[in-house]
Amino acid sequence: MNASRSLSLRAGLLSALILLLVLAVWHVATLSSTPVAAAAPALTPEQIEYAKLMGKDPAAGGAPAEKSGFPTLAQMGQTIAKHLSQPFYDNGPNDKGIAVQLGYSLARVGLGYLLAALVAIPLGFVIGMSPLVYRALDPFIQVLKPISPLAWMPLALYTIKDSSISGIFVIFICSVWPMLINTAFGVASVRREWLNVARTLEVTPLRRAFEVILPAAAPTILTGMRISMGIAWLVIVAAEMLVGGTGIGYFVWNEWNNLSLPNVIFAILMIGIVGMLLDLMFARLQKAVTYVD
Repeated sequence: MNASRSLSLRAGLLSALILLLVLAVWHVATLSSTPVAAAAPALTPEQIEYAKLMGKDPAAGGAPAEKSGFPTLAQMGQTIAKHLSQPFYDNGPNDKGIAVQLGYSLARVGLGYLLAALVAIPLGFVIGMSPLVYRALDPFIQVLKPISPLAWMPLALYTIKDSSISGIFVIFICSVWPMLINTAFGVASVRREWLNVARTLEVTPLRRAFEVILPAAAPTILTGMRISMGIAWLVIVAAEMLVGGTGIGYFVWNEWNNLSLPNVIFAILMIGIVGMLLDLMFARLQKAVTYVD
């Protein structure tokens, strides 16, 4: 236990050092982006006269000095503080707080993911328990599985005719395959001895499924659900960039169109943190159902 705690402490210190190093590199790299007053170029008398005719001040020089758009650490700190101080405000379609944007994205992911689980887990059970069904459905699974979820978007927009529901459909289609395949594999891998004992004791099929197969296959099923959630969170950003509306993906695209790089970087940071929290949640669930054989 002490060795494990010591390892965790050293890993935490190393992570802190890496973060400090990254921040130091960022600070040094953006030093040149600090606005510096540019020296006014020397103007000829003709150019001074032309500037006066155009209503400009010749003493102000020519074009303003071009500065780098990459934010400094201070600018990023201000951006983060601004967004986190008012995460729930709503000033219209294109001006919502970061919590509202994340809430829309999480709602789409949750609904699409739930629909995928309702289809994939029962179907995976059937495939895992029946070699005949497995062989019959395997060609369809192998053809549909490699298709990029975003490739379904044009078809979804044409048939569903609703951008928000199309986004949910894309989440559904990308979440269903890892859960289906892992469930079928987990059910098919249940030890034959346990099934033979259940059969000898004349356990009903429903009771055998819930009391023998499901506990044994649960770690594999949770692994598939964890993979599906990671893919769904990746895909929602790209889907919302395409369909627009409200959501963290649309927020990134909208801020890019506004040339607001600090807001884009802040959104990327939020996407990473939410993705990490979702993964940690499934890791806890996976640990809860894991058992020693």
